[in-house]
Amino acid sequence: MRHYTAGPAFGPVHDLAEGPRWDDSRLSASWVDISRGHVYRGRLGPDRIDTADRIDFPDTVGAASPTADGGFAVAAHDRIVIVSPDGARQESVPLIDRAQRLRLNDAAVDPRGRLLVGSLSTDGRSGVAGLFSVDPSGAISVLREGMNLANGIGWSPDGSAVYVTDSVPGVVWSAAYDLDTGHAHDWAAVITEFDGMPDGLCVDSDGCLWVAIWNGGQVRCFAPSGEALATVSLPAPQVTAVAFVGAARDLLLITTASHKLDEPARATYPDSGRLFLAQVDAVGLPCSLWRTPRESTGWARTCGPRSGSSSKTDPAAAHPGDSTPETG
Repeated sequence: MRHYTAGPAFGPVHDLAEGPRWDDSRLSASWVDISRGHVYRGRLGPDRIDTADRIDFPDTVGAASPTADGGFAVAAHDRIVIVSPDGARQESVPLIDRAQRLRLNDAAVDPRGRLLVGSLSTDGRSGVAGLFSVDPSGAISVLREGMNLANGIGWSPDGSAVYVTDSVPGVVWSAAYDLDTGHAHDWAAVITEFDGMPDGLCVDSDGCLWVAIWNGGQVRCFAPSGEALATVSLPAPQVTAVAFVGAARDLLLITTASHKLDEPARATYPDSGRLFLAQVDAVGLPCSLWRTPRESTGWARTCGPRSGSSSKTDPAAAHPGDSTPETG
């Protein structure tokens, strides 16, 4: 078992930082603060991430995937919103019914440009979440139903397998993935033993999975067979997600949360909610980019807050450790 340690990357303290991504074409990192509705873009410096831009939303933001033109495909509470570099927005129809106390969660772009996004219930109900696929035309399909808290999403190096975390009850699932059609089938549990609750994940060039452990204070690396290979320790218990960043994609960017920590816990873990960086002996896969078509009837143009504008927090936002069963 290999052991690594992550150090804080400075910057702001987030409530619920998530969804780190790396854009190779622009050498920039991005992430979100779910409960505050913020999407961030930053530059990688020596031992730090410097925030360059922030885009605000009026509700929760589960994830934001970089687009080929320099914008974002955002999982904005109940729908996908495409934000262009000039701030213009196009949104899909709702993927879920917010009246049923559901919201969108983590998301990632497959090697052919489709956006996969998971959901969760904000009141802790089980079996009502799912995994959706959205193609650039705006067409939506359901890849998996009956999940509890659909979370980290990644693909094997050749794209033939997709991995998805169901944080409750704590399983990383795999399925055969057809890149031509975007269909997933033959789901199987590949990792079921965690010291905490599995959250976001990424895959390295050898096909190994790096999984953030909520209430575990670590990122754990697993072989595709499920064998534990390495641990990255953090001085923050609520570890949410992970991505390979840097020009060589050989550095881990790890997000954490300060969400609902009491005062003693905040005093013990003062860096909770910050971003962290760790040097590990692995290289990440390129981050696939969303490609928005020039003409599409599947998206409606909207106006919305521009970078740096005010936002409000959805009081019903949930995450592992919120209204879902807590561990550890």
